[in-house]
Amino acid sequence: MKAVNGFGTCGWTTAIGVMVFFGGLFAGGAQAEIALTVHTDRPVHSIDPMMYGLFFEDINFGADGGLYSERVKNRSFEFPDAMMGWSEVQRGAAEGTVAAICKQPYKESDARCLRITVNQPGEGVGASNEGFRGMGIHKGQEYYFSVFARTDGVPMTLRIEAVGAGGNKVLEGTIDNIRGDWNHYILLLKAADTERKAKLNVLAVSEGMVDLDMISLFPAETARHTDRPIPGLRKDLVELLAAVKPGFLRFPGGCIVEGRTLARRYQWKNTIGDLQDRQILVNRWNTEFRHRLTPDYYQSFGLGFFEYFLLAEQIGAEPMPIINCGMACQFNTAELAAVEKLGPYVQDALDLIEFANGPAESRWGRRRAEMGHPEPFGMKYLGIGNEQWGPQYIERYKIFEKALKERYPDVQLIAGCGSDPEIFPNGPVEVEYLWSQWRTLKPDIVDEHFYRRYPWFFENTDHYDSYDPQGPKLFVGEYAAMTHGVASPENRNNLICALAEAAFLTGFEKNGDVVIMSSYAPLTAHVEGWQWKPNLIWFDNLTSYGTPNYYVQQLFSLYKGTGRLKTEMSLPGASGGIRPLYVSATVEEKTGQVYLKAVNPTGERIRADVRLAGPQGYRRSAWAVVLSGAGPDDENSIEAPGRVVPKKRPVEGVGETFAYSFDPYSLTVLILEKE
Repeated sequence: MKAVNGFGTCGWTTAIGVMVFFGGLFAGGAQAEIALTVHTDRPVHSIDPMMYGLFFEDINFGADGGLYSERVKNRSFEFPDAMMGWSEVQRGAAEGTVAAICKQPYKESDARCLRITVNQPGEGVGASNEGFRGMGIHKGQEYYFSVFARTDGVPMTLRIEAVGAGGNKVLEGTIDNIRGDWNHYILLLKAADTERKAKLNVLAVSEGMVDLDMISLFPAETARHTDRPIPGLRKDLVELLAAVKPGFLRFPGGCIVEGRTLARRYQWKNTIGDLQDRQILVNRWNTEFRHRLTPDYYQSFGLGFFEYFLLAEQIGAEPMPIINCGMACQFNTAELAAVEKLGPYVQDALDLIEFANGPAESRWGRRRAEMGHPEPFGMKYLGIGNEQWGPQYIERYKIFEKALKERYPDVQLIAGCGSDPEIFPNGPVEVEYLWSQWRTLKPDIVDEHFYRRYPWFFENTDHYDSYDPQGPKLFVGEYAAMTHGVASPENRNNLICALAEAAFLTGFEKNGDVVIMSSYAPLTAHVEGWQWKPNLIWFDNLTSYGTPNYYVQQLFSLYKGTGRLKTEMSLPGASGGIRPLYVSATVEEKTGQVYLKAVNPTGERIRADVRLAGPQGYRRSAWAVVLSGAGPDDENSIEAPGRVVPKKRPVEGVGETFAYSFDPYSLTVLILEKE
């Protein structure tokens, strides 16, 4: 038997918690020798192409201030504090006034504008916008400034500036001859420098009065949707999402769907059409956590349901919207719509399916076509509620299911199973009640959530072993391993948590006849605007990076295969519920490639004697893709985004039997190719 060299041994440091956790696995630093058999001719069951997807919710400034790349906060002055994000500016000897006023004629979705009155121009009278913890401007890139403006007849001139923290102007331009009733003015500007925390100044530099609305600054370079840009989506974040090769995109939440009250629930019809007609809504995470109050967090819905569908289409993911079922968040008010008043909620769901799938001649299909997408999106999945529980949820689910299945029997409905049983009131009892109902009602898919400290994920890779393959299929719609605990601001996106999740995912593949979909949550977070940790992707105003957890999801998605292979493994030396190695093997039907995924959560190299049982014909040369770091606490950052990333290297000496040593603290994917 020929030993096969893997990656070089990594230096490492061990956190106290990890040392205690794994300290009893090995004696005297001896290397464990594991016998691992992969039956390459025995697919046990298929792996669903939807197995690994993405869940987006507007938390942590994920949409406004994040994926939606508008640089201006409160661009229409519709926040309850109309001037939130804005401050008055008077330059030099300028004299005048700046105030938010009610527009005439009044329209609820666009009720205010900014009035600048200039008595003495000086160097300008106007307002400065602080952006979302500042504005990111990249040197050499072009930006569109746009504004709706009107005057009382006297022509006016505006000077537009993006100014850095040191007072340097990184963008500058002028709009002349503004006159008459409301008109849309657009100015293309090129950045003279890079600035992480710029502010936008809009200054009237001629005597008179001008009203301004929808003041906007966007990078000209946005994410592409086939041959046209998706309006205003931040390119680097979209590229990170696409690189996962997700099976689906679940949106818009999450607790966002429910709202603290039903009046503040997410209503998809308010998020489509002209941007000026999209009514802002206070973000449900605005004041959720006292340790991270964000009173300036509102949803502009510039990223609305149409854009979500476009995004899913662009990144090759199935769209998976979630709709409100007449229940506000049960962690907050638990407000209910009376059963006899559920009609509008059910109709919203029916109309959504028509918006997504209906012909361009239908009422809501026409709305989609008018927005630029005459072809149906082909939506196949719809979630009924988010983290609801109790008899009230079952009662409402039945009503939705009856109405939706009568009209659209092919749309798969997703039923919730509450939140993580450990974190909501009387959780285990509530979850068991829901399952007692789902076993009878047999929904298409049931959604379970898990937010636990990372040891639990290592210890529960067999969680789905006892689930009935003939019962409802499982969607693990939210999960994340934590260093400290739910909602703790001390949680970290470190390597050991990522490896715990990787171990858990091997259990998904082992039970792929039950678990058909999964997604980490939350997806994105602004480094200065977050409410929740941990998160899959972090960003600031200029750059973004994937966490070790992100790369776990990416590797499992890229190498998921089409069928699970039977594996047998002996684990000498393991004690307790923690194993020195977690494995899953899958096969790609078209190519015959075998993907052997292995998680080593220990500080030792783990040697495995591998036997390929079944027809041979695999190449002697293979590839290993390894995610590892210097130690269990290793993580990526804005300053060091590539500290923990996958690396691909050749492996020689593969045969019917061969040995391989798995690096400390690592996820390895061995890619075995047919001759």
